[in-house]
Amino acid sequence: MHLIQTSALTKAFDGRTVVDHVNLGVSRGEVVGFLGPNGAGKSTTMKMIAGFLEPDEGSASVCGHDVRTDPLNAKRHLGYLPEGAPAYSDMIVGDFLEFVAKLRNVPSGERNGRLGEVAERINLTEVWDQKIENLSKGYKRRVGIAQALLHDPDVLILDEPTDGLDPNQKHEMRSLIRSIAEKKAIIVSTHILEEVEAVCSRAVIIADGKILADEAPGDLTAAAAEDNAIRVTVSASEDEDIVAKLGPVTGKAEIEVLTRMNGSASVLVRPQGRATQPAQLASKLQRAKIEVEEIGLYRPSLEDVFRQITQSKPAE
Repeated sequence: MHLIQTSALTKAFDGRTVVDHVNLGVSRGEVVGFLGPNGAGKSTTMKMIAGFLEPDEGSASVCGHDVRTDPLNAKRHLGYLPEGAPAYSDMIVGDFLEFVAKLRNVPSGERNGRLGEVAERINLTEVWDQKIENLSKGYKRRVGIAQALLHDPDVLILDEPTDGLDPNQKHEMRSLIRSIAEKKAIIVSTHILEEVEAVCSRAVIIADGKILADEAPGDLTAAAAEDNAIRVTVSASEDEDIVAKLGPVTGKAEIEVLTRMNGSASVLVRPQGRATQPAQLASKLQRAKIEVEEIGLYRPSLEDVFRQITQSKPAE
């Protein structure tokens, strides 16, 4: 049985459909990276699974409990970190988490132990006696994560869990997710694609309210690989026409500009006909006085795949 299950989940605002018949199942032991451009429908989908928004059509369940018809039992099994991690800003961290533990019916005999365990695991001991409104964005985020974990739920829905954390704290958060993943079903929404590759067993990509891909991150990148494609980074000003610059050198090759940053352009070259080795192309570019910064066979990253999928028109 899936611990998280949606069926044709649909939501519209002001006549615009933002979640369009989404079917999603997450089993125990799975960490699903929920990816999509801004406005794709990620947060709305998660809010409906968590019972904070009611769907216009379809259904969602947590551990077999429908979030609309059996909301209390569904939420007993759920830990939810929403956008912004809202909390009572005038409360002390320790008091707030004790209040949440009581709301979550953590038994009184276990409460102090559970609070201490979460404080240690999320590294909140330094700010335990401080007001939430005085905390940095990173610590506020940690308080939000702590409240989601207090009752040791079977299901976790985490919306941008590492937002505001420094690199060391992000590493700690990813390690925490990996350490608890075996016993839970987890959805993680994030814009940090390396995070998905680091902790997620599946990547679900959504755009315009529709799920466009649902596979293991490695399977997504492997499927996008091209045998005869070369990725080359060359020095180029922002206003240079890269296709016109490289065209005479690469012959009939198809040229796609992937990214431009800090005076460099990353370009995908797809030679037509006979295979071309990166060293051969590098020699041609150097003879044409084009400065090559990096060159090699194209091995798509999850970022490349995400861009390809979300920028292409979804299948009707």
